Amino acid sequence: MTEFSTLEYANLNSVVYGALCDALMQGRFQPGDRLKIRDLAEQFGTSVTPIRDAILRLVNDEAVTFRSPRDIRIAGLSEERYREIRAIRVRLEGLAAETAAQVATSAEIQALEQIVRENEAAIAEGDRLRGTQLNQAFHFMLPKIAGLPVLTSILRRLWLQMGPHISGAYLAGGRAMIDHHYPVIEALKRHDPAAASMAIVDDILLGGKPILDRIASSAEREARRA
Repeated sequence: MTEFSTLEYANLNSVVYGALCDALMQGRFQPGDRLKIRDLAEQFGTSVTPIRDAILRLVNDEAVTFRSPRDIRIAGLSEERYREIRAIRVRLEGLAAETAAQVATSAEIQALEQIVRENEAAIAEGDRLRGTQLNQAFHFMLPKIAGLPVLTSILRRLWLQMGPHISGAYLAGGRAMIDHHYPVIEALKRHDPAAASMAIVDDILLGGKPILDRIASSAEREARRA
């Protein structure tokens, strides 16, 4: 019985942590949002313990800032840190796109096309949350197609920090957030690894400009307050 209870508890912790990770990566939280342990426990229908444990894991992931038990917030990003994460994403997601282009099936390419169609609709409707979720789905489809699960795990940690910031800039970015997804798909259709890698790099660098602008503006406001 003890073994079973321990396993059940561990699974509960993992489920809560996974759900909060998904929420961060998909932009359901904004930078600076406050996390209230008791409120989250009520939403999950759990005690506060698995919520607290999940939040501590997210602190370790550098996605959440723990100032005090009553002041837990979604972490911000300095411009310097954003540029570092972006440089890492360029290399890793470039590898994912390059590898995916070599092995992508017609069904997988069609799935990417469906994501982009739905993302077009989300942008047209001003649905920030749906757009951010679909954007994350597109990016994570590439290492999945490539068959690179270790790379996916590494990217998840980066996206824990990036998700809220992508979401915050999504509507302001408009079509820039998905325009470069089309060349990625075309490169996969041609099985052109170099073009696929270049297209995803363009997406991160050029499509991500509204995110960088937002972070820089936030830093300027903070400097004026200081």
